[in-house]
Amino acid sequence: MCKSPLLNLFLVLLFVSFASCSGGKKKQGKETASISFIEGYVVTPSVVDETIGISGTLKPFEETVLMPEMPGRVVMVNLPEGQLVKKGTMLLKIFDGDLQAQLKKAQTQYEIGKQILDRQTELLKVDGISQVEYDQQELQVTSILNDIDLLKAQISKTAILAPYDGVIGLRNISLGAQVTQSTPIATIRESDKLKLDFSVPGKYSSMIHKGTKVRFSVEGDEKKYDAEVMATEEGIDLNTRNLKARAIVEAHAPTLTPGAYASVELRLSENRNALMIPTQAIIMKERSKSVIVSRGGKAVFVPIQTGVRKAGTLEVIKGLSAGDTVVVTGVLFIKPDMELTFAKIK
Repeated sequence: MCKSPLLNLFLVLLFVSFASCSGGKKKQGKETASISFIEGYVVTPSVVDETIGISGTLKPFEETVLMPEMPGRVVMVNLPEGQLVKKGTMLLKIFDGDLQAQLKKAQTQYEIGKQILDRQTELLKVDGISQVEYDQQELQVTSILNDIDLLKAQISKTAILAPYDGVIGLRNISLGAQVTQSTPIATIRESDKLKLDFSVPGKYSSMIHKGTKVRFSVEGDEKKYDAEVMATEEGIDLNTRNLKARAIVEAHAPTLTPGAYASVELRLSENRNALMIPTQAIIMKERSKSVIVSRGGKAVFVPIQTGVRKAGTLEVIKGLSAGDTVVVTGVLFIKPDMELTFAKIK
């Protein structure tokens, strides 16, 4: 009979202890099974352009280093630095007094020889001279005429004319300077349009052809400018494995200057149903990526495959569907099948 009360007391204490432990576990499970400070993001289709960024260089559409064709002394300089000149404008003149004197002499000889030839033509008709004498005089007149053409060509080489409408750069000579055929006088550049040279990775070479549109920006200017591909190289460079391309730039702006570095955006494709999610929602592993999706109010870890990356977002090409709600914040504290309570959903 003494054992019975003790046994009952022992059973009561054991029940109370078990109930206390069970309640503690339930309370602890309740605390860890739900997190209320997380934020969610509803996946919705959006339009995304797949583009690649490459570097390029702006170049003048035409650029010529002006050099004289004949040596001599400069007697006239018309090189307005930084200003536009029209095609055919005389920019520089070299002394040609000696050539002009030779030309006048040859022209005089030609006039005399032509008069003699005309008289001999009449004499030949009445057999006043032989055919041989007439042929010799005719040959002499022709030779003098050729000398005149040669002198005129040499005189034309003493002048430098603008080859096209363009802007003159900094001049390198002054009036009275002695120049040779290798003396750089100045540089002229066409100002109406520019060329944009860039290289495309070989795997995208099939997407670049004449007429392809590209966009670019330059340092110090956030504005985007358009350009159109005018030509490409026939093959891929063996050293860089890139395809060289050249585009025409019709736009005008103070920042668009020859030699400027350009950031080129090449549009490859357009996806009107792209599923973009914030990059902080992605859980990175060694060989895979996953996100946490709320399904039935609980956390489900879903492996994904990604595509195009944009500023702060990444395209998901496999693993998600439109309408899924992914966890954006607190992903490190969430375990599979944990109940999710979103503080905010975007």
